[in-house]
Amino acid sequence: MRFTKTAIDGVVVVDPERHEDDRGFFARSFCVDEFVEHGLDPSVVQCNISFNARAGTVRGMHYQASPVSETKLVRCTRGAIHDVVVDLRPDSPTYQQHVAVELTAENRRALYIAKGLLAHGFQTLEDDTEVSYQMGERYTPGADRGVRYDEPALGISWPLPVSSISEKDTAWPLLS
Repeated sequence: MRFTKTAIDGVVVVDPERHEDDRGFFARSFCVDEFVEHGLDPSVVQCNISFNARAGTVRGMHYQASPVSETKLVRCTRGAIHDVVVDLRPDSPTYQQHVAVELTAENRRALYIAKGLLAHGFQTLEDDTEVSYQMGERYTPGADRGVRYDEPALGISWPLPVSSISEKDTAWPLLS
Protein backbone atom coordinates (compact mmCIF):
# COMPACT_ATOMS: atom_id res chain seq x y z
CA MET A 1 0.00 0.00 0.00
CA ARG A 2 1.03 3.59 -0.58
CA PHE A 3 0.28 6.12 2.16
CA THR A 4 0.07 9.78 1.15
CA LYS A 5 -0.36 12.49 3.78
CA THR A 6 -2.75 15.32 2.97
CA ALA A 7 -2.66 18.99 3.98
CA ILE A 8 -4.55 18.06 7.17
CA ASP A 9 -2.64 16.14 9.84
CA GLY A 10 -4.36 12.81 10.51
CA VAL A 11 -5.95 12.49 7.05
CA VAL A 12 -4.11 10.04 4.78
CA VAL A 13 -4.85 8.65 1.31
CA VAL A 14 -4.25 4.90 1.12
CA ASP A 15 -3.71 3.45 -2.36
CA PRO A 16 -3.39 -0.26 -3.05
CA GLU A 17 -0.28 -1.45 -4.86
CA ARG A 18 -1.51 -3.71 -7.62
CA HIS A 19 0.34 -6.87 -8.59
CA GLU A 20 -0.98 -7.71 -12.04
CA ASP A 21 -0.80 -10.75 -14.30
CA ASP A 22 -3.00 -12.38 -16.95
CA ARG A 23 -5.63 -13.27 -14.32
CA GLY A 24 -6.11 -9.68 -13.20
CA PHE A 25 -4.50 -8.22 -10.09
CA PHE A 26 -4.00 -8.71 -6.37
CA ALA A 27 -3.66 -5.88 -3.86
CA ARG A 28 -3.63 -5.55 -0.10
CA SER A 29 -6.30 -3.11 1.13
CA PHE A 30 -5.51 -3.23 4.86
CA CYS A 31 -2.60 -4.42 7.00
CA VAL A 32 -2.26 -3.72 10.73
CA ASP A 33 1.54 -3.72 10.55
CA GLU A 34 1.68 -1.23 7.67
CA PHE A 35 -0.82 1.09 9.36
CA VAL A 36 1.22 1.08 12.58
CA GLU A 37 4.44 1.63 10.59
CA HIS A 38 2.86 4.81 9.15
CA GLY A 39 1.63 6.04 12.54
CA LEU A 40 -2.04 5.21 11.90
CA ASP A 41 -4.35 3.55 14.40
CA PRO A 42 -5.35 0.18 12.88
CA SER A 43 -8.17 -0.56 15.36
CA VAL A 44 -11.38 -1.77 13.73
CA VAL A 45 -14.40 -2.53 15.89
CA GLN A 46 -17.24 -1.93 13.43
CA CYS A 47 -17.72 -1.95 9.66
CA ASN A 48 -20.53 -0.07 7.91
CA ILE A 49 -21.94 0.16 4.39
CA SER A 50 -23.75 3.14 2.90
CA PHE A 51 -25.78 2.64 -0.28
CA ASN A 52 -26.86 5.77 -2.14
CA ALA A 53 -29.39 5.53 -4.97
CA ARG A 54 -28.87 8.94 -6.61
CA ALA A 55 -25.90 10.95 -7.81
CA GLY A 56 -25.66 14.22 -5.86
CA THR A 57 -26.55 12.64 -2.51
CA VAL A 58 -24.68 14.25 0.40
CA ARG A 59 -23.95 12.50 3.67
CA GLY A 60 -22.16 14.58 6.28
CA MET A 61 -20.40 16.36 7.78
CA HIS A 62 -20.14 13.95 10.76
CA TYR A 63 -17.87 13.06 13.66
CA GLN A 64 -18.26 11.47 17.07
CA ALA A 65 -17.42 13.45 20.24
CA SER A 66 -14.77 12.47 22.77
CA PRO A 67 -14.36 10.12 24.58
CA VAL A 68 -15.74 7.98 21.73
CA SER A 69 -14.17 9.82 18.79
CA GLU A 70 -13.46 7.43 15.97
CA THR A 71 -10.98 6.64 13.26
CA LYS A 72 -12.41 5.85 9.84
CA LEU A 73 -11.08 4.11 6.78
CA VAL A 74 -13.48 4.99 3.96
CA ARG A 75 -13.55 3.24 0.58
CA CYS A 76 -16.00 3.45 -2.33
CA THR A 77 -16.83 -0.10 -3.45
CA ARG A 78 -19.33 0.81 -6.18
CA GLY A 79 -19.65 4.06 -8.11
CA ALA A 80 -17.77 7.21 -7.07
CA ILE A 81 -17.74 9.85 -4.32
CA HIS A 82 -16.27 13.27 -3.64
CA ASP A 83 -15.03 12.66 -0.07
CA VAL A 84 -14.38 15.65 2.23
CA VAL A 85 -12.73 16.00 5.65
CA VAL A 86 -12.86 19.26 7.63
CA ASP A 87 -10.46 20.10 10.47
CA LEU A 88 -12.46 21.39 13.44
CA ARG A 89 -9.59 21.29 15.97
CA PRO A 90 -9.33 24.91 17.26
CA ASP A 91 -5.60 24.55 18.03
CA SER A 92 -4.72 23.12 14.60
CA PRO A 93 -2.84 25.16 11.98
CA THR A 94 -5.41 23.86 9.44
CA TYR A 95 -8.47 24.78 11.55
CA GLN A 96 -11.60 25.07 9.36
CA GLN A 97 -9.70 23.92 6.28
CA HIS A 98 -10.73 20.86 4.31
CA VAL A 99 -9.35 18.29 1.93
CA ALA A 100 -11.30 16.52 -0.78
CA VAL A 101 -10.42 13.22 -2.44
CA GLU A 102 -12.23 11.32 -5.18
CA LEU A 103 -12.80 7.71 -4.15
CA THR A 104 -14.10 5.33 -6.81
CA ALA A 105 -14.67 1.64 -7.23
CA GLU A 106 -12.21 1.86 -10.09
CA ASN A 107 -9.30 3.59 -8.29
CA ARG A 108 -9.87 1.48 -5.11
CA ARG A 109 -8.39 4.36 -3.08
CA ALA A 110 -9.23 4.71 0.62
CA LEU A 111 -9.17 7.69 2.96
CA TYR A 112 -7.97 7.31 6.55
CA ILE A 113 -9.37 9.82 9.06
CA ALA A 114 -7.82 10.03 12.53
CA LYS A 115 -9.69 10.44 15.82
CA GLY A 116 -10.66 13.91 16.91
CA LEU A 117 -12.54 16.85 15.58
CA LEU A 118 -12.29 15.88 11.92
CA ALA A 119 -15.73 16.08 10.31
CA HIS A 120 -16.30 13.72 7.37
CA GLY A 121 -18.82 13.66 4.55
CA PHE A 122 -19.19 12.88 0.89
CA GLN A 123 -21.26 13.47 -2.21
CA THR A 124 -22.05 10.67 -4.63
CA LEU A 125 -20.91 11.27 -8.20
CA GLU A 126 -22.88 8.36 -9.71
CA ASP A 127 -26.19 6.63 -9.11
CA ASP A 128 -26.13 3.40 -7.08
CA THR A 129 -22.94 4.21 -5.17
CA GLU A 130 -21.83 2.12 -2.20
CA VAL A 131 -19.33 3.17 0.46
CA SER A 132 -17.63 0.95 3.03
CA TYR A 133 -16.31 2.23 6.38
CA GLN A 134 -13.95 0.49 8.80
CA MET A 135 -14.53 2.21 12.14
CA GLY A 136 -12.18 2.39 15.12
CA GLU A 137 -15.05 2.97 17.56
CA ARG A 138 -18.62 1.77 17.86
CA TYR A 139 -21.43 4.14 16.99
CA THR A 140 -22.50 5.75 20.27
CA PRO A 141 -25.97 7.35 20.29
CA GLY A 142 -25.81 10.88 21.64
CA ALA A 143 -22.12 11.34 20.75
CA ASP A 144 -22.76 12.09 17.09
CA ARG A 145 -21.95 15.62 16.01
CA GLY A 146 -21.72 17.51 12.77
CA VAL A 147 -21.46 20.74 10.87
CA ARG A 148 -23.48 21.91 7.91
CA TYR A 149 -22.37 20.68 4.51
CA ASP A 150 -22.98 24.22 3.23
CA GLU A 151 -21.27 26.07 6.10
CA PRO A 152 -20.08 29.37 4.52
CA ALA A 153 -16.93 29.55 6.70
CA LEU A 154 -15.69 26.22 5.29
CA GLY A 155 -16.09 27.02 1.59
CA ILE A 156 -16.67 23.42 0.51
CA SER A 157 -17.41 23.20 -3.18
CA TRP A 158 -19.59 20.20 -3.98
CA PRO A 159 -19.23 19.05 -7.60
CA LEU A 160 -22.96 18.41 -8.22
CA PRO A 161 -26.20 20.02 -7.11
CA VAL A 162 -27.43 18.31 -3.94
CA SER A 163 -30.11 15.78 -4.93
CA SER A 164 -30.69 14.22 -1.51
CA ILE A 165 -29.62 14.94 2.07
CA SER A 166 -31.04 13.97 5.44
CA GLU A 167 -33.01 16.37 7.57
CA LYS A 168 -30.45 15.83 10.34
CA ASP A 169 -27.59 16.90 8.06
CA THR A 170 -29.35 20.14 7.11
CA ALA A 171 -30.03 20.91 10.78
CA TRP A 172 -26.45 20.91 12.08
CA PRO A 173 -25.56 24.34 13.52
CA LEU A 174 -23.53 26.88 11.58
CA LEU A 175 -20.07 27.59 13.00
CA SER A 176 -20.54 31.37 12.94
